Amino acid sequence: MAYQTRQGQALIDYLRSIGSRHVSVAEIGEALPQHMGTATIYRQLEKLTEQGLVQKYVNDGGPACYQYVGEGGNCALHFHLKCSRCGALIHLECEEMDRLSTHILQEHGFRTDPLRTAIYGTCAECLKKEKEE
Repeated sequence: MAYQTRQGQALIDYLRSIGSRHVSVAEIGEALPQHMGTATIYRQLEKLTEQGLVQKYVNDGGPACYQYVGEGGNCALHFHLKCSRCGALIHLECEEMDRLSTHILQEHGFRTDPLRTAIYGTCAECLKKEKEE
């Protein structure tokens, strides 16, 4: 891993602490114990993305979110589920989706991009809350 500043290390430590959860720059800024400017957060995230430690996701109409993937991590190999109610982004590692992606390529001549492909709906937690309401 390349040299890290104190702020860069604080950011890595925070991202590691939340595991595979996806967070926005605003959430990162609120969570870090020391003040770090938005421009600094973006700059550090860009470096971490280039190093392969962080994956960036761009949501339609929403802010980008980031996920710590660690050394050699690659989240580009699977699709995601996006909850329209709470905004959760969930990893979908499923053989059926792999087969669907292969089918789309072979039968329709179209290669899907898992980093930019999300299926929108309602997550299990929100469905549970709906039921209770």
